[in-house]
Amino acid sequence: MTKIVQISDLHTGFSEFREDILLRAINKINKLQPDAVVISGDITDNGYYKEFIKAKEYIGLIDSPTIVIPGNHDARNIGDEVFEEIIGNRDSTLEIKDANIKIIGLDSSVPDLGHGKIGRFQRKFLEKEIKDAKDRNMFIIITVHHHIISVPNTGRERNVLSDAGDILLILLQNDINLVLSGHKHVPHVWKMNNTLFVTAGTVSSMKLRGNTQPSFNLLEINDDETHITLYNYDGSTKELTPP
Repeated sequence: MTKIVQISDLHTGFSEFREDILLRAINKINKLQPDAVVISGDITDNGYYKEFIKAKEYIGLIDSPTIVIPGNHDARNIGDEVFEEIIGNRDSTLEIKDANIKIIGLDSSVPDLGHGKIGRFQRKFLEKEIKDAKDRNMFIIITVHHHIISVPNTGRERNVLSDAGDILLILLQNDINLVLSGHKHVPHVWKMNNTLFVTAGTVSSMKLRGNTQPSFNLLEINDDETHITLYNYDGSTKELTPP
């Protein structure tokens, strides 16, 4: 069985960011000893240089291999350029070779705007990486900050990908196994055809909707089956299943 943890929306630098909650989550994640950790965007709140420096320090506390993609908050104040300097490429891949899993990370941010877009050039990157993975019969995971399918209980829809239809078509045509996103701060799972779409809550901010808590997701993959567990800040857990 392969274990992957998804955390999202750290919002380092935000007035409602809670370092104690993040450090507690990282400590729990290290005890779980996942094979990889996916960080699906908004590691900072304003894209400031000092916020990226601090976020990198927190990420460095995670023992497992990580893949980090930017969110819309990370693209504020030329943060898209700072991300590349401090964190790395805004689109990237991570392979878990023993499990034959490829994680493909995409940058859906648009500088200084809340909405997201993948765009033509990244679509070519995505299609190339999917083809490589399928040629090797790999389990494929895509991570992108903005949600591709609207998330319930999050109010008026404003910030879904502007090219969501094109990206969704690529994912479904290729039977992608998992799609991980953040952005809305509400954990949820959809299933469409053979693809699971998993959104994560915020791991360390108090910008919460309803009675949700800061949380992260644990994905346990066994062959083609995926079990998803929500880990809340108060120590409770909940199985996430599509409706």
